[in-house]
Amino acid sequence: MTASQIETAKGKIEYSLLGEGKPILFVHGGHVNCRETIFQKGLDPDKFCFITPSRPGYGNTPLTDLNKTPEGTADLFIALLDELKLSKAIVIGVSAGGLTALEIAANYPDRVESLVLMSALTKKFFAETDKFYMGGKKFFAPKMERFTWLLYRLFFKLFPKVMTKIMFKELSKYRPVEFTEEEFKELKQMTLNMRSGYGFDNDLDQTINQRILSRVECPTLILHSENDNAVDNSHPQNAKNNIKGSKLATFNNHWGHLLWLGTDYDPILNELKQQIE
Repeated sequence: MTASQIETAKGKIEYSLLGEGKPILFVHGGHVNCRETIFQKGLDPDKFCFITPSRPGYGNTPLTDLNKTPEGTADLFIALLDELKLSKAIVIGVSAGGLTALEIAANYPDRVESLVLMSALTKKFFAETDKFYMGGKKFFAPKMERFTWLLYRLFFKLFPKVMTKIMFKELSKYRPVEFTEEEFKELKQMTLNMRSGYGFDNDLDQTINQRILSRVECPTLILHSENDNAVDNSHPQNAKNNIKGSKLATFNNHWGHLLWLGTDYDPILNELKQQIE
């Protein structure tokens, strides 16, 4: 995936662009950037134009005082749409990108055709006393994350099945731990390019005012796994309870947080297509 950089009214941003047709603005989750394409799985680039910016701190989008909050990132992404001469887009918020997606929908209602939240945060990720918060701050700190991912990739190369099972348990409550060769290949492709930069460290501190959710007026679809072990089910329920007219669809998929892996994705994709096509 080829990436470009552009200077906007709200600062510099890196992004990728693919396809023609109805614009979809992807707000990616943690540890990836604009080069990740798994979120586009099953969608036709002849029908849609996929716009994927790197969130601040990821890839080559700098993290600044202006864009480190979800609100600031929302302003930056709208500035990108301005530069691309796009008046409106479908917004898909993934995992930690959910907070920014909500800010975009609430603050720029005339720019959002519809909103989709996939495995998405709708409030603060973890409390500062939570062991996952403290572990994330330690192992994915900007000065440490390079070595964390180097070690991960080394162990993945040496012990691929063992590392896949470890990651499976981090992402999914589904048991027993089973996966196909195709799922293994998809996971390997995704994780080999992961980096955290300054982005994930910042993600751990991000939050939004909960009144934001009640200001979202566009058609909203919430897609979440009953087995998600990374973003618990209080997040989609929070969106459902506070976004008027929103639809929540939950799934008993094997991979939990990673809705896109395996044949379990087929019914999820059908729900997504009904919302955006």
